[in-house]
Amino acid sequence: MTHATPYPIGTPGQPWGPAEIDAWRAKQVKQRSYADEVLAAIEPLRAAFDVQDYGAVDYAGEHYRFVALRTRDWDASLPVMVVTGGVHGYETSGVHGALQFLREHGNDYAGRANVLVVPCVSPWAYERIHRWNYDAIDPNRNFREGSPAAESAALVQLLAPLGDSVLMHIDLHETTDTDESEFRPALAARDGKVYDPCDVPDGFYLVDDADKPQPDFQKAVIDAVAKVTHIAPADAAGEIIGSPEVAHGVIEYALKSLGLCAGITPARFCTTTEVYPDSPRATPQECNDAQVAAVRAAIDYALAHRG
Repeated sequence: MTHATPYPIGTPGQPWGPAEIDAWRAKQVKQRSYADEVLAAIEPLRAAFDVQDYGAVDYAGEHYRFVALRTRDWDASLPVMVVTGGVHGYETSGVHGALQFLREHGNDYAGRANVLVVPCVSPWAYERIHRWNYDAIDPNRNFREGSPAAESAALVQLLAPLGDSVLMHIDLHETTDTDESEFRPALAARDGKVYDPCDVPDGFYLVDDADKPQPDFQKAVIDAVAKVTHIAPADAAGEIIGSPEVAHGVIEYALKSLGLCAGITPARFCTTTEVYPDSPRATPQECNDAQVAAVRAAIDYALAHRG
């Protein structure tokens, strides 16, 4: 099955050039404020956490700071737990779930783990409720050294010195109806490919690392989130978003080779959350709560099984 209506930018079958990217960029409208909704929410957290600017970008005269928060009394002898959100700017609960976790539970692990949280990896995209950055690049396929996405390159550089001390990395995402109505059709158009639709799963699911799966870790997170919101069922083919379901609410990707955020570090325990905010069975607060439950379960499991 193919998309009936061609994407409104570009020529079907031909990858975009600079003119098409300019046309796409001209359509992106600022819809909310990173400064008011994210940076302002970080300010009160300075009382309990070290706040670090780890880079910045300037896009068409607009300046965006990349900000991370760390355990104040960082102890190099303790394992590191990394939480990232807002890799895709439109995935709202990833950003606000990360901030809610810090407010409510960020200091629960004092003396047992170092916590590093990057609540909004892609601030320009956050403001435009979009998946890509200013250059029409998806940061979540470009987490590698020398990345063409400034957002990805800065995060890789931030995390690189932590090395093997990172025990757990959880990356907070959403799967939305706009994945199929806008973002995947745009991707196909940008790359000169045919758009092949998928069903959007109704509920929460996880993406494990196919190269080093941790099924018991994923199950612990799923079990915790199931107390907050519903878990996505597999479709008739036994798949979730086009990938085989390997356990209830779990699929697998090769995180590192695909350039995905949760594959940046050598963490033994890593996962990507996927919340479905468009479900009639979920509220925005429930989505945030699901992200918080996932983070807490991930850290608790990693600490209990660090070996």
